Amino acid sequence: MAFERIVTRRLPDGSTSKVHPFHISMEGMESIVLCKEEEDYDVLQKYFHICTWGCNVLVVSNIVMSNHGHIAVLAVDYETACEAGEAIKKNYSQYITYKYGEKKTLLRADINVQYLDSDWYVRNALAYIPRNALDTGFRVEDYPWSTYRAVFGNRNPAGCPVQLLRRRERESLFHTHADLSKVPWTIDRDGHLNPASCCDTDYVESAFNHDQAFFLKTIGGLNKAEMEEKLVTGPRKRLNDSEFLITVADISDRWFHRPVTELTREQKMRVLPHLYRSHNTTVSQLARCLQMDPEEIRERLL
Repeated sequence: MAFERIVTRRLPDGSTSKVHPFHISMEGMESIVLCKEEEDYDVLQKYFHICTWGCNVLVVSNIVMSNHGHIAVLAVDYETACEAGEAIKKNYSQYITYKYGEKKTLLRADINVQYLDSDWYVRNALAYIPRNALDTGFRVEDYPWSTYRAVFGNRNPAGCPVQLLRRRERESLFHTHADLSKVPWTIDRDGHLNPASCCDTDYVESAFNHDQAFFLKTIGGLNKAEMEEKLVTGPRKRLNDSEFLITVADISDRWFHRPVTELTREQKMRVLPHLYRSHNTTVSQLARCLQMDPEEIRERLL
């Protein structure tokens, strides 16, 4: 069966909806360490799941590093994925403030959301996430703060259902007052989340045709610098018009299979929010590159 990038899923609120794949990155600065102790890694990974669940977003895969994290999610739209990312930053910032007494530590930490708008983009993003473990000296399958071990593995790991924990136990283990009485997650004997219980592993496996060798080959052959540029660093840089026009042309071709000059007004209005939120651009630059009225763009975006 061919891979379906846009799928229908049952969401945390009980509804069923068509969802799209997004990549969320949380980047500290060189002077900021997001995770100082093992507990911090555990808490940040739990917040990935708590905050996405609260925003009606499904987690596909994630990894927590010392000064950054990556999450692949399924959400109904771009705005909802952004809401989840900001919720993670807010909750973890409060945790850092409470634990270390460091206020505004994450003020300059950046949340970036990218829409994965092609099968190639999805597969390479899903490979890039566990690939980060190699930078720590771990093998991807051995890194403890990655959900990689959930795919092509034990789908029903032994563990205690979070639903069965008393409220105070949940609050202590998850560092939150959020209602977790209905989550389908389980925890292991050390109190860590079992990733197979809280990730959409079916989506990952279907992206690689249910072939683990294909997944490992993609990880091994990944151009890390290219993916960092596409997912992390590139969207944060302000491009000049000629560079930005190349980006717009690429998206126009992938989304609509036509050059920018042939886009209809409706198609331009559809792509505007994505360009504005996923790239460091301005209304004036969008107007120049899309040949649109700046006021029309402001009304659409602001």
